[in-house]
Amino acid sequence: MTPPTGPSDEAPAAAAGPAWPGEPPPRRLLARPAPEVAPDLLGKVLVGPTGRVGRIVEVEAYGGGDDPASHGYRGLTPRNRSMFGPPGTLYVYRSHGIHWCANVVCGEPGEAAAVLVRAVTPLTGLAAMYRDRPAARRDRDLCSGPGKLCAALAIDATFDGQDLLTPPEGPAVRLLDDGTPPPVDPVVGPRVGVGRAAERPWRWYWPGVEHVSHPRRVRPA
Repeated sequence: MTPPTGPSDEAPAAAAGPAWPGEPPPRRLLARPAPEVAPDLLGKVLVGPTGRVGRIVEVEAYGGGDDPASHGYRGLTPRNRSMFGPPGTLYVYRSHGIHWCANVVCGEPGEAAAVLVRAVTPLTGLAAMYRDRPAARRDRDLCSGPGKLCAALAIDATFDGQDLLTPPEGPAVRLLDDGTPPPVDPVVGPRVGVGRAAERPWRWYWPGVEHVSHPRRVRPA
């Protein structure tokens, strides 16, 4: 099953409301361990603050104090504070001082578990995505990595700590369920660029989708 796409025209300059049909997923879906939540996020829709939209096709799970690869492993810091929030919180951090990365906080408050959104299939706002991702030459290159998708969707630290399910008025990042189910047999494998707990198969992506990153590093489930 290939995830449905949609119109690829320009998104509005600012989104006063949802730019894609759908409803926020129930918070209880996210109030579970990260490895359970992550594959269920495949197919969900991520709406950026200016109305650009992408469908989630690749994710990684990170635990809290039991995961040495997690930002929450050593406890609360100013940088990872949002990870300790309630499920449905957006955790945005800068990787290597260059790229922003977007995570959906899950588990119980204080657990510091999250799912990194690694790739999305662009749905609307492609013209704006190309403007902010000038290195991209093809649609498949726009959002095929966590830093790429944040640039394409205009997600940065401004939105760190925001509630994805009941976002504030004005520009905000939204997580929506438009009725697209996750794939029955996602591809699973180790996380990318992880030096500790590298053996955990906590990365999932939609098989047959060209917008994912590093497809050769994973194996079928």
